Amino acid sequence: MTLTLPEEIMLLMLDDATGRPVELPAPAGDWVIAAAILMELCLEERIATEGGRLVVRNPRPSGDPVLDEAMGLIAAGAKPQGRDCRHSILALGRRAEDFRARLLERLVSKGVLREEDGGVLRFLADPRYPKGPQGEAEVREVRARLRRVLLEKQPPDHRDALLIGLMRAAGLVPLLLSPEEEVLAEARVEEVAALEELGRSLSGLTREVFAVMLALAGTR
Repeated sequence: MTLTLPEEIMLLMLDDATGRPVELPAPAGDWVIAAAILMELCLEERIATEGGRLVVRNPRPSGDPVLDEAMGLIAAGAKPQGRDCRHSILALGRRAEDFRARLLERLVSKGVLREEDGGVLRFLADPRYPKGPQGEAEVREVRARLRRVLLEKQPPDHRDALLIGLMRAAGLVPLLLSPEEEVLAEARVEEVAALEELGRSLSGLTREVFAVMLALAGTR
């Protein structure tokens, strides 16, 4: 199953035991969802950066309600010369609760999550067993993939590099690595987050987004 960056980051931010989002300072969870949406739009070549400004490249509907609503917000607030990434992250972050609910609902519809009494979402059983679809297997696959990049130094693809950079900027690396592993992989995390092989528009957006997230984190 192919998941979008916002879906994968949403999965990684859910506690395995309770199904609830991990404890983060309130704005951080909103910013990481907003940033993941921006990066997915850039991967699909719908937006790009020019001179530090975010510009719309392809405004046509994608069929993804989350991405299409985000594109509408970006386009509605864009100046002729474009807006900077900070403006877009804050604008999308204000709608993060709605985006989060839609992402969770979509993951439920895909069979990755299920909704239990009280609206708590939990992972389903491993799909290798007849009783359960895909939830835990999806999360294990994402984590294992990212851990191979960080601990075994496997070359990351674009999406994995972006996920690692997002987790670094939002302080989520402890969800992937033990404290001992974090120390060993610190330089590798920085190296992957700073990759330049992502293509001109994507690496430009990546640098801008991560800089904004780190600056916002410093003002909390």
